[in-house]
Amino acid sequence: MSSVASAARKLQDHAVLWSLREVSAADVVSAACDALVAGLDSPALQTLAACTRAEADYDVPDLLPSALDELGLVFYPVGSIAGREAAARALARRMLAGELTPPDLAFRVHNRFGHELPLTRRLAELDDEYRILEYGDRTLAHIDADVTAEAMRLTRAPA
Repeated sequence: MSSVASAARKLQDHAVLWSLREVSAADVVSAACDALVAGLDSPALQTLAACTRAEADYDVPDLLPSALDELGLVFYPVGSIAGREAAARALARRMLAGELTPPDLAFRVHNRFGHELPLTRRLAELDDEYRILEYGDRTLAHIDADVTAEAMRLTRAPA
């Protein structure tokens, strides 16, 4: 993946994770800066990247949808199924990048979406398995491997 495509993916992921309060508005501004450095450019992206940390909480809600739109990226409505699925994929990418552990991914997905989101139901079940680990016949390594396989499946699944 090119650095431009990677920066676009990172900005898209930060946007959807911000809508779930998984990352801060300042993190979104940092991703916007990274996107500019990587070669993405639009007037709204420039304005977003110029926000200070103090301004981020106030300005990101207004600037982010325009910046994504100008770049041909999607701003998912909060609570939408597509947005929840995009957030699950973004969390899976974070785990595969080493930013989250397998138990963290399973817990966050289970905590955010329960067993209700079909795309992530298996991760919720695996989180349950972590909770009963001492009573079952599976090891931590087995469950970690299953969570990693699910994360890989999520990142390969069409959006």
